[in-house]
Amino acid sequence: MQIEKSIFKAYDIRGLYPSQITPGSVKVIAKTYVYLLGKKLKKDASELKIALGYDIREASKPLGDVFIQTCLDLGVSVDDLGLMSVNDIYFATGYYKYDGGVMMTASHNPPGYGGMKMVYLDADADNVVGVISGKQIFEKLDEAQELKTEDKKGELNQKEVLDDHLAHILKFVKKDKIKPLKVVIDSGNGMNGKLSKLALEKLGCHVIELFANPDGDFPNRAPNPLEKDAYKKCAQAVIENNADVGVMFDVDGDRMFLVDEDGKFIRGDEVLTLLAKSMLEKYPGVGIVYNLVSSHAVKELVAGWGGRAIRSEVGYKNLAHHMREEKGIMSGEVSGHFAFAENYYMDNGFIAMVLAMEAISQAGKSLSELISELKLYHRGDEVNLTVDDTQAKLDTIRQKYADNILDEIDGITVEFEDWWFNVRPSNTEPLLRVTVEAGTGEELKKRTMEVVGVIES
Repeated sequence: MQIEKSIFKAYDIRGLYPSQITPGSVKVIAKTYVYLLGKKLKKDASELKIALGYDIREASKPLGDVFIQTCLDLGVSVDDLGLMSVNDIYFATGYYKYDGGVMMTASHNPPGYGGMKMVYLDADADNVVGVISGKQIFEKLDEAQELKTEDKKGELNQKEVLDDHLAHILKFVKKDKIKPLKVVIDSGNGMNGKLSKLALEKLGCHVIELFANPDGDFPNRAPNPLEKDAYKKCAQAVIENNADVGVMFDVDGDRMFLVDEDGKFIRGDEVLTLLAKSMLEKYPGVGIVYNLVSSHAVKELVAGWGGRAIRSEVGYKNLAHHMREEKGIMSGEVSGHFAFAENYYMDNGFIAMVLAMEAISQAGKSLSELISELKLYHRGDEVNLTVDDTQAKLDTIRQKYADNILDEIDGITVEFEDWWFNVRPSNTEPLLRVTVEAGTGEELKKRTMEVVGVIES
């Protein structure tokens, strides 16, 4: 059957439901996932056992049912884990040693989307969960059709993982180190309210919930906390309740963001420095992975605290690779992804949250004071420019800044003594993404206008 190519993303599968992603397409995708899983683990389909969870979106449960039935027909055994966050499926795959895990979700896309994230337990590594990307699925769609339906169906069971996951999260911090902070949790009507509240209450925090009821229409704010003004209601609640901190999740749960006591949204790389300091105090000299559009403050502070700053391309799959290969203990991105070696090298917004509470408690200062101390430079928000020919524009950057190009491992990074910038193309759209950082706010504004002007000229 003909399947919409655009649904196959760099990391997962996402499309409008039911026009782009359909029950028929999910049957083919599920079959391809089983095929790839068998190849990676050198197992027949009948030897495989996977876990599957789903979020509150309209598409997720019906498409999940199709995915499960397709797997059962191929002889694969499935544990249905029910409604959950993507953090839970990553944890479950590693902790219970499933061959694979599937989360029916469209991540932080608007309500009308459906999709899935797919992982596997790496047979060649110890306690590593790896990603099977949408692009990998697309490349094997035709080849996978050689799989045949089995006479003996796979076994279907229900499983509850919350208690084990909660215990796992709490192992990352020491309860006696955490003060009874007042915390606003904004779940955005996604899949994070129950476990995040339980974790903080176990640590003695006072929790004020915002939009905790799962609702696939996400009526109270944008599913993506990085959307313009999405943080405003959380910020208002923090101020009105005189809270110490606000915590925001994207609606599937793998990204975590902070709002300080004054209602200011804290960028992901600034949160990373906060978490990294805490981790380095516990584990001196460890490696911290950051992506190359993060503030230079990350690498300088990590080095100053005696750690190893490990630079990576953008994208959580890339950071996980560097974390494994270069023996890092955690990774973080501007986008709010935080992953941990002791969490099977996968993201977990809940672990990032409890580590942030520990860091704030230990410092004995407000979050705004902490972040102010960690802010060494002025980094601008990412600027997205629509262009007709991304490669031609990148060539223009190469020619203009030839003497100062640092590298091209992900777009083009250009370094000067008192400022730097990166320009990289989008994987899915005719866009160039521009990040600029400088020593002062005035210099940042000047250099951003310069780089944007070169691209638009």
